[in-house]
Amino acid sequence: MTRRTGRPPRTPRTDLHRRVGERGSAVVEVVLLAPVLGMLLALLIVGGRLAMAEQAVQAAASEAARTASLARTHTEAGSSAQAAAVSGLQAQQVNCLDVTVQVDTSGFTAPVGTPASVAATVTCRVNLAGLLPAVPGSIVLSSSSSSPLDTYRER
Repeated sequence: MTRRTGRPPRTPRTDLHRRVGERGSAVVEVVLLAPVLGMLLALLIVGGRLAMAEQAVQAAASEAARTASLARTHTEAGSSAQAAAVSGLQAQQVNCLDVTVQVDTSGFTAPVGTPASVAATVTCRVNLAGLLPAVPGSIVLSSSSSSPLDTYRER
């Protein structure tokens, strides 16, 4: 006859005795991993909301440039671009601590028949606590856009 070598066959009783030392280890693992997973989730939320705020600033800059290009004078272009950018950020529910709109209206000095454009730069300082409570500090988001002036329109 051949003799069996190796470990004895497993029975439910021997499995029970082997696992006694591991009791409660799953609870410890969950307790250790829960804060890490919570922080990862918070980081994803802040990143997503920050991306949405960046897109809102880009849209506000585009709207400001477009509104300025439709204005009749360079002074009207500056004020209408400022109003369009602020209302665009409010519509997207971006809570800016400071909003700065710079409009380059030098295209209005070009003679009729010459291609020209208007550029707008929107800068917004976003409070990070507005993105997720208990996150300190703020971040500055900025975007620029330009829009052409009608070449044959009187300026």
